[in-house]
Amino acid sequence: MKIAYTGLDLPEGKVKYNDAILADLEAKFKPDKVSPFYFELLPDGYEAAEGIAITRESVLDLLIFDMDKIEGRLSVTEDEAEKLVLTKCYAHLETEQPVCNLEMDEAEREFVNSFGLLSFKPTMVFDDASATPDMVCEAVMAKAAVMFFYTAGKSEVRAWFVEKNADAVTCAGKIHTDLARGFIKAEIISHESLMTAHNFKDAGSQGLTQLVGKDFPVPEKTVLEIRFNV
Repeated sequence: MKIAYTGLDLPEGKVKYNDAILADLEAKFKPDKVSPFYFELLPDGYEAAEGIAITRESVLDLLIFDMDKIEGRLSVTEDEAEKLVLTKCYAHLETEQPVCNLEMDEAEREFVNSFGLLSFKPTMVFDDASATPDMVCEAVMAKAAVMFFYTAGKSEVRAWFVEKNADAVTCAGKIHTDLARGFIKAEIISHESLMTAHNFKDAGSQGLTQLVGKDFPVPEKTVLEIRFNV
């Protein structure tokens, strides 16, 4: 995930997310390989970013781009519906709040998304310029409604990045397309429950795991194994 930032004391480029769950799984399974998730932090890289982190004192540096774009469009459009949406967004921006915080119906959101306002991207405003990279990444993830799920075993422990409430077959496809294509069931367990068992098999024998179908929404902090046949 690419996160643009302004006003924050953050390193530029790819940074490893220090994931406490991944550390727990590494300690338990002692795998041959650990694959953490890396965020990419971009100073002022709003256009390229999937999320934005900015200090409150710098927020107008971002919002002014959207205000200028709206003013330009309002000066030429004759579409009344478009005028209403853009005027609503402009009034919200004048309160020094990003557009992503504005309540909109589905049609309004679709239009604003296509119009390309920068602050419609998941934007977190921080009062503290010294927020850590992990804190920033967690906050932007929450705003963007994305999450991690995990796979764990002797060969590898890994964090995977998906939208919140992603179904089991989508998670399987993140791991490998063959797992989605031949999906049968997913065996899932919460991180907390797995930590009380010796391993995944032991957790299953204790009734701590759950077999779910492809449409099942996978909760946050879930460790899973995919049963498949191709």
